[in-house]
Amino acid sequence: MFLIGIPLLIIPVAVYHMLVLLLQDVSLTATIATIRMVSGAEWGISISDILIMLALVCLFFEIYKATRTGNRSIVDHMLSMVLFVGLLLEFILWKPFGTSTYAIFLMISLVDVVGGFTISIRTARRDFALEQPEA
Repeated sequence: MFLIGIPLLIIPVAVYHMLVLLLQDVSLTATIATIRMVSGAEWGISISDILIMLALVCLFFEIYKATRTGNRSIVDHMLSMVLFVGLLLEFILWKPFGTSTYAIFLMISLVDVVGGFTISIRTARRDFALEQPEA
């Protein structure tokens, strides 16, 4: 279970990197499937949409992981912060990553970092309040 400390958001980011850097001619916004809705509307799904949905699912599990206590959670938060800083630098400095999809990844990573620290602090405060000796 050593992988539990690795931020799960690295999965959609790694897929994005592979698509953008290895397959330069692939269009992330091109419709790859169309689903006809009951209302009659047609929902066009792109690779970018799928990656964003995957990132949101990973965010759910990251927030769930933030409820753990212990040394692993500290390492997990630090690695999430490193991932956020890496995403920010790539978004600002590297042309292939200056897209709306990557900006959404950046914001999802920010929510992971802030949410993780907030949940950990809140959980630690509650544990501290429960363990205080009565006067």
